[in-house]
Amino acid sequence: MKASRLLAAIVWAVLLASPALPQAKTPSTDDALVDQVRVKLSLDVDVNGGALEVTVKDGVATLRGSVRNDRARKKAEKIAAKVKGIKKVVNQINVTTAP
Repeated sequence: MKASRLLAAIVWAVLLASPALPQAKTPSTDDALVDQVRVKLSLDVDVNGGALEVTVKDGVATLRGSVRNDRARKKAEKIAAKVKGIKKVVNQINVTTAP
């Protein structure tokens, strides 16, 4: 789990530092927004965003998947909404409890 967060942090740093990818700083395409939302979610310990599916169409992010509690569900939505370029978040995340 630490390795995946480290990898996500490295990817994020490369995207921000790369002059060949100007959309990383100011995303203007849906694909760039998907990448930024995924990185932000994967870096959050509560959300564990690697298990979530993220799609973006015309700046509207849709989140799907499962999390352990409602707090993580709400936090995922809040994280996605803070990404520059996201106009709206459709939260279709399910809360599942372990038996």
